Amino acid sequence: MSEQAETTRAATMDKIVALSKRRGFVYPGSDIYGGLANTWDFGPLGVELRNNIKQLWWRNFVQKRRDMVGLDAGILMHPRVWEASGHVVNFNDPLVDCKTCKARFRADHLLEDKLGIENAEAMSPDEMSAIIREKNLACPNCGNRTLTDARQFNMMFSTTIGPVSESANKVYLRPETAQGIFVQYKNLINTQRVKLPFGVGQIGKAFRNEITPGNFIFRVLEFEQMEIEYFVKPDEAPEKFDEWVQAMQQWIDLIGLKPEHVRVREHAKEELSHYSARTIDYEYLFPGSMGWKELYGLANRTDFDLRQHQEHSGDDLRFFDQAANERYLPYVIEPTFGVDRTFLTVMVDAYDEEETVDVNGKADKRTVLRLAPRLAPYKAAILPLAKKPELTKVAWELFETIQDETGALVDYDETANIGKRYRRQDEIGTPFCVTVDFDTLEDGAVTIRDRDTMDQQRVPMSEVSAMLAERIR
Repeated sequence: MSEQAETTRAATMDKIVALSKRRGFVYPGSDIYGGLANTWDFGPLGVELRNNIKQLWWRNFVQKRRDMVGLDAGILMHPRVWEASGHVVNFNDPLVDCKTCKARFRADHLLEDKLGIENAEAMSPDEMSAIIREKNLACPNCGNRTLTDARQFNMMFSTTIGPVSESANKVYLRPETAQGIFVQYKNLINTQRVKLPFGVGQIGKAFRNEITPGNFIFRVLEFEQMEIEYFVKPDEAPEKFDEWVQAMQQWIDLIGLKPEHVRVREHAKEELSHYSARTIDYEYLFPGSMGWKELYGLANRTDFDLRQHQEHSGDDLRFFDQAANERYLPYVIEPTFGVDRTFLTVMVDAYDEEETVDVNGKADKRTVLRLAPRLAPYKAAILPLAKKPELTKVAWELFETIQDETGALVDYDETANIGKRYRRQDEIGTPFCVTVDFDTLEDGAVTIRDRDTMDQQRVPMSEVSAMLAERIR
């Protein structure tokens, strides 16, 4: 990527945050009370974009595949689930405090951001502490060099069940959705007539008490995951892993991300999770100082999870292979996708500004959100050229017809001049604008304007629904 291109992208994160609030994609959480750090609410357009992402993912990975079933497990689970999974002992971040201003930071992020050390999360807290002392790192918040040594901090939120807060009633808000699938694995085997290889897809909320969330919605306290646990014969795990590499790349293409902004990074042996035989990350090049960050992950979790739950629960979780007449614990391939990171990434990747001229021939700049049509909140906008009864009547009838015939969400806008309405639709990512003008009353045709090219095409009203449906696909 050229230096100029990188400079151009460096400004987009701030603009994405501003656009998100201005146009109703994302609002700060608890806004009228001054906000609550690292919590966000998704507005009308944000809800539609998120739903489109989730529906496309579910259709692509669950409904269209013969080897997949779905699940929606509960957020609260028996506390022993998290003991078996290792989260109680191992789900920690390295925490440092500033003795002066009392701010808290993740030690590995400090080493990465301030010293450029890659894969600092693979270090032990003692190793991180030694570097912090050696380099005499300053607090990013107040500038004083009074950082403590790093220590482990468990990221699970806890709560209690029942009227009395006793340790026996302590439960956790799930930090991932995967364990719900493993816990229900036996019921799925017994009720769904599945055979290896097969997968279970799930979309749901997870919660992590992150020390240093930030970068808008990239790292937040509550988030939504789209996860798959794909159960395979142990000796077929490498082959199935490679198949999922391709499937995840196809998803990245499907949502329209630019290839030059995505890369695959293989985890080195020393940074693999304790349960993983192989892990890769799909990383995205975010603008500015964020740089390359993890977007999606793919891991071969071996039989770790089923073995742990078998030992802790006492239930036999082995799969009976009729063809081989033997029982064994399957290996698990885990593709994991974040709804919020997908949301942020498609917004950043789609954001564009281009120089143009307005209707009077003056230099102008238009902001365009070039979302893939299948993801855009509104698929089309119906715009009467003027707020005249004879035009608005036809426009409203066309609006209702298109929604009924396509099932797509369509906007209707009759405020301000047509140029300003085009600009608004460009900024929220609407792929097509359909203008009803005075000629429509004579010829029964409308003008369809393409968001990306600004080309205009005259189309009979009777053909608009079919044309839009085809263009969206």
